[in-house]
Amino acid sequence: MTEGPVARTRSFRISSRIAAGLALVLTVFAVGSARAQDSTAAQTALLDTTIVAGEADAQMPTKRGLAKYNEWDFGFTTFRFGYGFLVDFATYHQDEVAKEQVETEPDVGLRDFRFLLKGKFKTKRPLSWTAGIMYDGGTEDWHMRQTGLMVGVPEIKSNFFLGRTKEGFSQYKVMVGYDIWSIERSPFLDAFVPILGDGVKWIFNPTPRVLLDLGAYFDPLSEEEKFATYDDQIVARLNYRPMISERGKLLHLAVMGRATHPDEGQFRAKSKPEAYLAPNFLDTGNFASESAQTIGFEAVYRDGPLLVGGEYGWQTFDAPTVGDPMLHGGNISVSWLATGETRGYNTSGGYFKAISPTRTIFEGGPGTVELGLNYSYADFDDAGVTGGKYWRITPLVKWHLMDYLRIEAGYGYGELDRFGETGKTQFFQGRVLTAL
Repeated sequence: MTEGPVARTRSFRISSRIAAGLALVLTVFAVGSARAQDSTAAQTALLDTTIVAGEADAQMPTKRGLAKYNEWDFGFTTFRFGYGFLVDFATYHQDEVAKEQVETEPDVGLRDFRFLLKGKFKTKRPLSWTAGIMYDGGTEDWHMRQTGLMVGVPEIKSNFFLGRTKEGFSQYKVMVGYDIWSIERSPFLDAFVPILGDGVKWIFNPTPRVLLDLGAYFDPLSEEEKFATYDDQIVARLNYRPMISERGKLLHLAVMGRATHPDEGQFRAKSKPEAYLAPNFLDTGNFASESAQTIGFEAVYRDGPLLVGGEYGWQTFDAPTVGDPMLHGGNISVSWLATGETRGYNTSGGYFKAISPTRTIFEGGPGTVELGLNYSYADFDDAGVTGGKYWRITPLVKWHLMDYLRIEAGYGYGELDRFGETGKTQFFQGRVLTAL
């Protein structure tokens, strides 16, 4: 039975109180731990060469606050405990056409709550492990995240991961989702590139400037997961850094490709408008497709506190009943750390890292103030597929109070062109998150 306005309002108020209460508890907890920080703590190296199971999700934080106490050595293995907690807020203003296309409602909710466990076995050959479990606010259920083993083979400058991990396609998908500099990943990525896959990945890093990822993924163990939109995927990403330095200029370039078979011969491209709490704006509906191919490129330039970059991708389908469509999209972003920090980079994984403030607000400093601007575009119309065209521009500000606590606010203006009409929506979004 469909909820009425009164029920929706009551549900909204209750979820608001729950989310606000949890956010307050975690904020107080983080503040309490931060008071014990050593103000002379060194920042994590800005040019990182380490790689362990979990890749970006296993990146080591600075030795501040709780990070001093969440690691143990059990003799046969090390053990590290982490968590993530994220609450989203959103409200909207739509014109009449947009309301007819898809109607939005103000909302606040628990986006993500996860536990992360990881460590290194005391073996002659590098061998690390990771396990993650996440409460998904969208499905209101617990799910396994990155879980598996990584073995190092330094003789051939390689690492191999077996288990559930990120595919390897796209900088925005490889790096920690909490740490991206836009408000959300692009609609194209969310529609076509799953966040996880079950299989094996080869990571080849012959020099600090070159990285190759090659993975093969299958879905017998993840058939019921919402990310399992394909029966199998072969994924490759070649990353090259022609310019690289510790704190100064860095140029990250990559090309990537995927060959896939849509789940049970059917595919549906759908995506939200860079607002997690909003309904889908783009939606092709189901169509038959035996195979699909994805190609993409990415480029990111960093010069101290300034970062400029983006990516674009195309997915083609072997789908004769709808004319073998090609759908595409991407984004371009600018991020400036107004307080002067530089975003770190991992050469062994080809991704940018979380921001660590030079002086947190609990050390008498300003934390880190990050100002950003993102433009995204997606075209899900081609041949017999009419999923819509959408673009959005988003200025945003992120305040990193400390390594484990951040507040974000963003305004977005987007236009959806679908079925011959163009609707305009304004987005007002906020976020509180803490992660270790």
